[in-house]
Amino acid sequence: MKAPLPSGDELVLTLATLANPHRLRVVAMLAGGRKYVSQLARDMGISRALLQVHLKKLEAAGLVSAQLEISPDGKAMKFYEVTRFSVHLTPEAIAAVVPELTGVDTTRGDGEGTV
Repeated sequence: MKAPLPSGDELVLTLATLANPHRLRVVAMLAGGRKYVSQLARDMGISRALLQVHLKKLEAAGLVSAQLEISPDGKAMKFYEVTRFSVHLTPEAIAAVVPELTGVDTTRGDGEGTV
């Protein structure tokens, strides 16, 4: 059974969010399993602050999810994992969702367009 087509706005948001090399790297790292934010930042070689910016954008697009857990020593730990998704692009798929577009601003290319 085929996955349902995303709406036009969902497709724009997904593609705009993934149009960033850091966010692609985050998805690739999380494809191997969930990770704690600090460990993910170390593995990627970027600051936690920069990683948080990218994680928020990925989460807003529904591409990753977060879970807060408390460690045995009482420390709050936020884990992220990739959300299963599939984007099959064809000219016909694009043509099918274009009539649904509501005018999302994609000029910024950061997944933060407005509806």
